[in-house]
Amino acid sequence: MNIPVVKKIMIVDDEQSILLSLSHVLKAEGVEVITCSEIEQAEEALNNTHFDLVIADIRMSGVNGIEGLELLSYIKDRYDSKVIIMTGYDSDDTRSEAYKRGAHYFFQKPVDIPELLKQVSLAGIPVKSSLRSNS
Repeated sequence: MNIPVVKKIMIVDDEQSILLSLSHVLKAEGVEVITCSEIEQAEEALNNTHFDLVIADIRMSGVNGIEGLELLSYIKDRYDSKVIIMTGYDSDDTRSEAYKRGAHYFFQKPVDIPELLKQVSLAGIPVKSSLRSNS
């Protein structure tokens, strides 16, 4: 008896609307999506579950505005998960720093959903065929 492989995605953002919308878009057969609104929740989830992909906002409600980059480093130091970073405050320095720390991809918000689905698919995770772009 073959047990189906479930791919796991964690989305980390302090905006509920982003968590809900991305979760809805990324849920597909064979894919489990977990959402976290705080970095501490994300770290706890990472310690208990293997995630194939983490999608994280850089700027959470913290003071310094780089929590997502710190989470990226935390993940890359400990796990083999791919990480996609997103932000509403893009700059060349931030983008460069994200890639230097090992980001799989970097999005400026609002996230381009067809491009997100493409990147998720490239990370080896199934996406809903009805949402895929033909490009």
